[in-house]
Amino acid sequence: MNRTNGGANLLALRSHNTALVLDLLRGAGAAGISRLELAERTGLTPQAVSKITARLREEGLAVEAGHRASTGGKRRTVLRLVPGAGHAVGVHLDRDALRTVLVDLAGTVVAERCAALDLGAGAGAEAVVTVVAGEAEALAKGVPGGRGAGAAAADTRSSAGTPELPAETLPALLGVGVALPGPLDYTRGVLHRVTGFPEWDGFPLRDALARRLGVPVVVDKDTNAAALGLAVAGERGSFAYLHLGTGLGAGLVIDGAVHRGARTGAGEFGHQVVQLDGPPCGCGDRGCVEALCLAAVARGDLAEAARVLGIAAGNLIALLDIDLVLLGGRTVATAPDAFLRGVAAVLDERARRAGEQPVPVRAAPGEVADGAAQLVLGPLFGRADA
Repeated sequence: MNRTNGGANLLALRSHNTALVLDLLRGAGAAGISRLELAERTGLTPQAVSKITARLREEGLAVEAGHRASTGGKRRTVLRLVPGAGHAVGVHLDRDALRTVLVDLAGTVVAERCAALDLGAGAGAEAVVTVVAGEAEALAKGVPGGRGAGAAAADTRSSAGTPELPAETLPALLGVGVALPGPLDYTRGVLHRVTGFPEWDGFPLRDALARRLGVPVVVDKDTNAAALGLAVAGERGSFAYLHLGTGLGAGLVIDGAVHRGARTGAGEFGHQVVQLDGPPCGCGDRGCVEALCLAAVARGDLAEAARVLGIAAGNLIALLDIDLVLLGGRTVATAPDAFLRGVAAVLDERARRAGEQPVPVRAAPGEVADGAAQLVLGPLFGRADA
């Protein structure tokens, strides 16, 4: 959902205020939060909060969860979110594998499926779409009371294809978020020339899947989806999520918001050239960080892969002055300590020379598919970009 400005119309403002309340309910967890606390933290009047929470209770999104202990006055009734009132499917479409998850409103993964997949399958893009749709539909059938994929969606969309807050009761399945290697056009859900898979250039993946599934679909880069998931889960400030798997990319969160760039192409971290006469890369350049890292991994030299990754991370820190580097991806997961040590050593040395404190490096929790589900859930809570 787009954030509203002062001149927003009443309907948009109502949706914005509802999203604020829902986000606080989600953050409060099982302990719940009182209407007075909601009013204080949103800046809304108690009357407005009462109307919003009454509507959320009618729609099954919130329930009363007991009372706060009295401190001398009237005991306060607390409300909590109903996690099972809505679900989203998150899809991580990698170059050679597929992971799909079913996530409830609280962000908890309640079911998942994994399958082998060839992104460059000889049968073409439609064959891949069929597999992805089948996996998503299999999970959607498990939505309690849900209409599942294939039913008409009862919501509206923003210009990026993300579901806006519906005026009526939410469908049990809100939509499907798909994360895959870039570059791509996030706004239109159209792929560009994915490195190593030129046959996908110009393919309208979002619309193809939406037609097949009958629910809203959001498509974004795997790194952006993961970064969004991390921000929603509590990472603050400005950070870079570096994903090393079958390729290498970055998800950038600047001042709490995912940075996609003017053409939604930001984060092509793996294709910065660090060795002019280096090995050829699938993108057409030579000496890209991705090519150097993957070559080092292939020959078993993880220390060199981490060193190269650290050099590239240092360039990113110098350019954007970020607060934190998070490492993820299945290659990192095979030897997290080696990558954390290697990247941190490079960053520590650079910081020492500059007389500064080094930027911390940590392993990223969560999975890309989990973040893909947040592409759908985020707008409901006013956090489309975290």
